[in-house]
Amino acid sequence: MAKLVAVTTADQFARAKYVSLTTYRKDGTPVATPVWLAVDGGELFVISDSDAWKVKRVRRTSRVTVAACDVRGRVAPDAVPVEGTARVLDDTGSQRVRQLIARKYWMSRVGNWAARVLHLPKKPVVGIAVTF
Repeated sequence: MAKLVAVTTADQFARAKYVSLTTYRKDGTPVATPVWLAVDGGELFVISDSDAWKVKRVRRTSRVTVAACDVRGRVAPDAVPVEGTARVLDDTGSQRVRQLIARKYWMSRVGNWAARVLHLPKKPVVGIAVTF
């Protein structure tokens, strides 16, 4: 007998290299941004500079839409956008997201290593968690 495994909406994005994270301005205008992602514990996580507009928009309204996309943010015609609820994480949560992203993307590890070796100043970043 086959074993059934529950798959969350977040898990459906786990293999994607990029997702288009759509946040909403005060007036309701959608703003889509392609971002790296990690999935853990049934949630989708992204990381961003703490002063990025998408972070400000998430703090204002938690409504987001997520769809798999390419590096330029082009969503495939057959991709299904999914509505979700986002929240900005605290320092501990953000550090965890950094680790998840570094585990998935080798470019993140290279960038982090280069920043340490060259003693480049670190921009403050925050993690964003999306639940569906």
